[in-house]
Amino acid sequence: MPLPSDLSFLNQANTAKHLYLDMANSLPTTLGALRNSEYTPERLARSVKDELRENLIARLRSKETLFPGIVGYEDTVVPQIVNAVLSRHNFILLGLRGQAKSRILRALTTLLDPHTPYIAGSEIRDNPYAPISKYSRDLIARLGEETPIAWLTPNERFVEKLATPDVTVADLVGDIDPIKAARSNQDLGSELTMHYGLLPRANRGIFAINEIPDLAGKIQVALFNIMQEGDVQIKGYPVRLPLDVAIVFSANPEDYTARGKIVTPLKDRIGSEIRTHYPEDIEEGIRITTQEAWSDRYTGNDGRSAAKIEIPHYIRQIVEQIAFTAREDKKVDKRSGVSQRLPITTMELVVSNAERRALTHGEQLAVPRVGDIYAALPGITGKIELEYEGEMRGADTVVREIIRTAVAAVFDQYFAGTDTQQIEQWFNLGGTVQLNDAQPAAASLTELKQIQGLLDKLTPLDVNGKSAPETSVSAAEFLLEGMTAHKRISRAEERIFSAAEKKQRVDQAAQYAERMREREQEEYGARNRTRRGFN
Repeated sequence: MPLPSDLSFLNQANTAKHLYLDMANSLPTTLGALRNSEYTPERLARSVKDELRENLIARLRSKETLFPGIVGYEDTVVPQIVNAVLSRHNFILLGLRGQAKSRILRALTTLLDPHTPYIAGSEIRDNPYAPISKYSRDLIARLGEETPIAWLTPNERFVEKLATPDVTVADLVGDIDPIKAARSNQDLGSELTMHYGLLPRANRGIFAINEIPDLAGKIQVALFNIMQEGDVQIKGYPVRLPLDVAIVFSANPEDYTARGKIVTPLKDRIGSEIRTHYPEDIEEGIRITTQEAWSDRYTGNDGRSAAKIEIPHYIRQIVEQIAFTAREDKKVDKRSGVSQRLPITTMELVVSNAERRALTHGEQLAVPRVGDIYAALPGITGKIELEYEGEMRGADTVVREIIRTAVAAVFDQYFAGTDTQQIEQWFNLGGTVQLNDAQPAAASLTELKQIQGLLDKLTPLDVNGKSAPETSVSAAEFLLEGMTAHKRISRAEERIFSAAEKKQRVDQAAQYAERMREREQEEYGARNRTRRGFN
């Protein structure tokens, strides 16, 4: 995105920074000052789940967007999350990869208070009015009203952990630190010798565990008492910490429901089970990809402007259709899913290839083409898992077939009723045309004008004689690629379009195969007659 010439955004950023610093400076810094502020014991006595609930209710009444940036879940997933928060539930998001599960969990921080006080230096972020750690209790007993107060932002109150088989109880809950015990001359059973894990450090916040089924069984068991009773015990010592934590999870549906992947008692303690999903239609997917993909490219700091990017809508449709087609293809593993990151990364690569072509030829306008989608093959093959049949065919072959199918589907939306016989006839008479990145758009357009009736058929794409060469070439290539997908013409790997394979050649091949089968049958019958003669 080009930088504003007046650099007003810097002034806005500095103003916001100063406002934040002023607000931070106005917050109480001692326990005595905190008592005289709006942060009363009653307000801080709320649990995290009550805080989430109250702020959510305020959001609902003011008609604000609950989870900005989350597209396609307004009528499905979001209402279920709202119900879970209103019910003060710990909940789990079940969905395949690339369904915004982690983003939704992180977005829960928008429902937390903007500032939350705690005892400065406390590892478990104690409530100043009701500390649960010995460190904070001793500090208040020594300093009284002068006890220092620090403040937490919503993001600092969110702790996230990716579950892996090597996660230990000490990682989540904590362990005894013998070095700390020796240096402080404390007994091993003292709270002051404890090294707290992630969960106690998430006290008065949200603790998210991604891919919960990957946790070992004994670790899942360690979560039982925390979720049910709200406290932890470390190394068998009677150190009880009544934590105030909202715990949320994410998981793959198959791992979650498979026997042995998640222990039943833990599953029973999860209040709500919410299933996410992929976009329900192409346009919804386009909205997500447009939001997430880096397609509005930045102007260089040296002042040299990169080519202007214009992405035709049919290119966006094809890129999104690739993901939809892959999710239905029997050669693609449906249990693994096809992430929404596939069209996002594909679109970025498509734009980059168009940008590279424009910069190479000194063009000021970069318009992606269908050929750029084939150039983005490396970004697609790494996003899909293949079944056995797909592995035998090869990832590149399967992806090329998927792209061809996607092109055909989008082609039919624009040219289903278009008569392309005149174009086919031009190729049947021996005409060929090559479209690649080696020549500028103007030269490619000159070649395309030789094809009778081609440019006249581009009206459904809002392309006419006044359109830029880059736009016309992209539209014409889309039409030719669609005809190729429907086998009306053919295209070589060198991107040379030519006539379709003659029907008589197909017939000749079929006739030859039939003659070979008849010959084999005659030879087989002759061998059998010879064997009967010897008997």
